[in-house]
Amino acid sequence: MDPIFTVIIIILALLAILDLIVGVANDAVNFLNSALGAKVAPMRVILGVAAVGILLGVVTSNGMMEVARKGVFYPELFTFTEVMMLFAGVMLTDVILLNTFNSLGLPTSTTVSLIFELLGSAVAVTVFKVANDSALTLADVGQFINSGKALVMISGILVSVAISFIVGSVLMYFSRMLFSFRYERSFGRYGAMWCGVSIVGILYFAIFKGMKSSGLFSVEFLHSINDNIFLVLGVAWVASSLLLFVLQKLKVNILKITILSGTFALALAFAGNDLVNFIGVPIAGIDAYNLALNSGNEQMLMSEMAKPAQVNPLLLITAGVIMMLTLFFSRSAMRVAQTQLSLSSQNAEDEKFGSTPFSRTLVRFAIAANAAYKKLMPASVSAKIERRFEVLPEAERGNVAYDNVRAVVNLAAAAILICIGTSFKLPLSTTYVVFMVAMGSSLADRAWGRDSAVYRITGVMVVISGWFMTAIAGFVLSFVIASSLVWGGWIALIIVVLICGYALCYNLIFKSKKNDDDVTSIIDESAGAEDALYSCTKSACHLMEELSAIYNHMLVALFTENRKVLKETVAQSEAIYRETSRYKYGMMGTLKKLHEQNVETAHYYVQVVDYLNETAKALLHITRPAYEHINNNHKGLSEEQIHDLKIINDEVENIFNAVNDMLREKDFSKLNDVLTMRDRLFFTIAECIKNQIRRIKTQEGSTKASALFMTILSETKVIVLHSRNLLKSEAYFLNKITQAQEEA
Repeated sequence: MDPIFTVIIIILALLAILDLIVGVANDAVNFLNSALGAKVAPMRVILGVAAVGILLGVVTSNGMMEVARKGVFYPELFTFTEVMMLFAGVMLTDVILLNTFNSLGLPTSTTVSLIFELLGSAVAVTVFKVANDSALTLADVGQFINSGKALVMISGILVSVAISFIVGSVLMYFSRMLFSFRYERSFGRYGAMWCGVSIVGILYFAIFKGMKSSGLFSVEFLHSINDNIFLVLGVAWVASSLLLFVLQKLKVNILKITILSGTFALALAFAGNDLVNFIGVPIAGIDAYNLALNSGNEQMLMSEMAKPAQVNPLLLITAGVIMMLTLFFSRSAMRVAQTQLSLSSQNAEDEKFGSTPFSRTLVRFAIAANAAYKKLMPASVSAKIERRFEVLPEAERGNVAYDNVRAVVNLAAAAILICIGTSFKLPLSTTYVVFMVAMGSSLADRAWGRDSAVYRITGVMVVISGWFMTAIAGFVLSFVIASSLVWGGWIALIIVVLICGYALCYNLIFKSKKNDDDVTSIIDESAGAEDALYSCTKSACHLMEELSAIYNHMLVALFTENRKVLKETVAQSEAIYRETSRYKYGMMGTLKKLHEQNVETAHYYVQVVDYLNETAKALLHITRPAYEHINNNHKGLSEEQIHDLKIINDEVENIFNAVNDMLREKDFSKLNDVLTMRDRLFFTIAECIKNQIRRIKTQEGSTKASALFMTILSETKVIVLHSRNLLKSEAYFLNKITQAQEEA
């Protein structure tokens, strides 16, 4: 046995573990978001319910392992060597692809990724076979590939996206009409029957989607249910409704029971059906390795792989434990989940996506259609409908993305749709159905208001386009990697593994650390007044120190025409400007929390954030032109201009040092000294401008350099002006809080 295949088996085993981690991080959104959005239970309870569902699902997933072995290609036409390269290409691609989507916070379909990765690798290996066999031509590729699978998957994407959105919208609309946002009274009358429908759909989903191939139910039992489906569902609905009615009378929250049941069922189905997406290929590779090892022939055809797979239960349990641990500790899972929650939240969110011409046009069309609808609808009817959709005040609804009614609709609609699709043998993706149902229900629930609709439509379009990119990227990347492996052998394997390892380390370590550092508030919103001041001044001081350092480095690099350092200062100033912009756009949520804590000086927080943002913007307006000037190979500054800027830099540095010292010490007794230094600097800037005007009249120096010089002087003045104002606001902040404490 060639050692390369032993190495490939080790790589497949390691990649299986990584794929389980990144796969769960991606798919956790499918079964967690309804419970997380409605906050029906503490996080550990929700994760615990999902973990039990996962563990039960993995031990019943044996029958689904056939997809990786013979779902896309015909193994009896490939040799052991070719199959191993094919599987290595699939796994290397899958881990990179899913991890990339997770780092972007976008949910995608692991089923689609697996199918198209298998397809891409199989085509690559087939092309290799054709190139090395004179009896074959490119026209024979179709004999090796089950190409119909890809077409079925694409049609399934289109069907599931449209139907799920419509069904989610319709069910949510009528559910809200039935219960409204103040659903306590009407829910007492119809809640048990309504939740009974949801429970029946969830149970049917758990049996036929999650456990149909587990072996726990006989074929005869499943057939008998299908033959009497309406009778079975009717009896189950009556029984469920009666049980829920009794529990409701006993003061049990049946909405929470329904939501947690749906979470369990979706987690079970995910593990039972999607486990093949993560470990199916490595297990198939191990089986192929054992077959070749026993026969002693590396060129044997893999006909045995066409037979049913028998997976060691210990492997399944191990996979389940890894998935459970990932569920509890993965930050990527929460990042992906947050994307869907932010797009469907009833609250005002810091929107993650921008607007596009398409989203703006769609919103305008919706506004016009709604206006026409109101003209046709009688005023009394419109008034009644509006009352059903009156959103609770924020104080009443609490800090939840949406209420329990919508959470139940999301779970039940997704479960029922997936069951219907499965019964008709339609390749519905769990990710697609769950996401689009949630988007449809949020639209019907009027979570997409005038202030958020364009951003959320853009977000939905980004996610949907990402799904199609999954198929394209999976096919292309796996084709390239598998081609490299079959043509390059050992050398290609080492190079590809190193590249993949670097990509994983970058996303999992460096980029994850960067994302963890992202904040939206300059203060700790749970802090008291004094701690809020401390947090605010600390953050402001940190940013001002960075600003002063960047300003100094920019001037030194400009004097020496160091293009590399100038480019770095642009990146640094852009990062600070983005950070201060996040503070500014996240201001409303912070102010609400400050108001709740009776911090009456919140308007000083507004001033601090605004001055920081304007200072960062002015710095950016210096670093960009400076870099562009040198990058475009324009003539550098003259000796006279450099001399003037050195004087300016010394005075600016003194001001920054004084500002930062006062911020660090929270001692603003020398505030007037900064005012004096500022006035002296402004006088110096005025003299420098006069000098430059004289140089222009005598036609000394470059026109481009003169324009840059004037820009630096103008924006420097803005930076110092806002820095002093920032210091003044911090001083008022301190004084007001001190007075409030003395009065208390």
